[in-house]
Amino acid sequence: MTIVYIGDDNPSSTSFHRFRALKRLGHLVTIYNPQDACKKQLQGFLGSKVHFRTGYQFLQNRIRKWLSTVLEKQKTVDLIWVDSGELIGKSALETLKAAGAPVVLYNVDDPTGKRDGGRFKSLLKALPFYDLVVVVRTESEKECRELGASNVLLVYRSYDEEAHKPYETLEEIPTQFRSEIAFIGTWMRYEKRDDFLLKLIQNGLPVAIWGDRWQKSPHWNALKAHYRGGALGGRDYVAAIQGAKLCIGMLSKGNRDLHTQRSLEIPYIGGLFCAERTAEHTEMYRENEEAVFWNDVDECILTCREMLGNDPKRESIRRAGMRRVRENKVGNEDICTRIIEELKHHLVI
Repeated sequence: MTIVYIGDDNPSSTSFHRFRALKRLGHLVTIYNPQDACKKQLQGFLGSKVHFRTGYQFLQNRIRKWLSTVLEKQKTVDLIWVDSGELIGKSALETLKAAGAPVVLYNVDDPTGKRDGGRFKSLLKALPFYDLVVVVRTESEKECRELGASNVLLVYRSYDEEAHKPYETLEEIPTQFRSEIAFIGTWMRYEKRDDFLLKLIQNGLPVAIWGDRWQKSPHWNALKAHYRGGALGGRDYVAAIQGAKLCIGMLSKGNRDLHTQRSLEIPYIGGLFCAERTAEHTEMYRENEEAVFWNDVDECILTCREMLGNDPKRESIRRAGMRRVRENKVGNEDICTRIIEELKHHLVI
């Protein structure tokens, strides 16, 4: 199919990974980043904050005109894929619909939740006009239907078959990305990730931290010796996961997470997944056979000590997790195929 893809084109973004997956599946896909329509307006602290909190409502005319220009470049369009969709309000979506092709929304955030305030105001008004809405939370599935979306598909998040491909051997992984226990993620003010990691460190566990904004933590002085650097992407991200003996996976409670991208990416890359025990995690992996789980920081400490002290068991679980995540068919190519099949089931495309 000829697909117009409206989404983030940063090579490290999951949006770009899905775009590449669609191309690998044989589709003719062109990506357009909607932020290009309003770069100037979204620059700077004040501008970005105002538009985030007002749901980008004051940018809709600009985005609608930009989308018209995008569609003028396309001779044929079989499908329009909107990734995230926070910038696409009702009038902008009507512009896309005028192309005569089905329009799918794929959103891995929590657009119907409360954590991000007014960020998704424009998107929520547009929900009833999508041909298919794809979400990753049971709550989102129910709430999108209540807001008027007629076709809603619930999927797991996904790893990327190419971007997250493991190194052939551990010897290829640069020394700076090797560690005992790795956590890769952003410091968030109300998530208490810093409290959690600090307690691991205080109990003698060798934790390596990568991610943005950790300097803002009130525990920064205690954490900085364990800090390896900012956000990781590309092969560095793969190296830090594969180069660790185990990888801590944390949820965003404000986003109502029961699993995250890391839940799939870590086992696919070849890391041992060590995360909070949830219904979705225990559905994905057999506990103590394909991944290890905990309910609180004290149980996590015990689990980490056991895994670091038992090389054969740790390696057995790690390898089994790699097999299981592939069996689960949750790569981007798998999920993209499922979305297109769902569209074909409801529409003629």
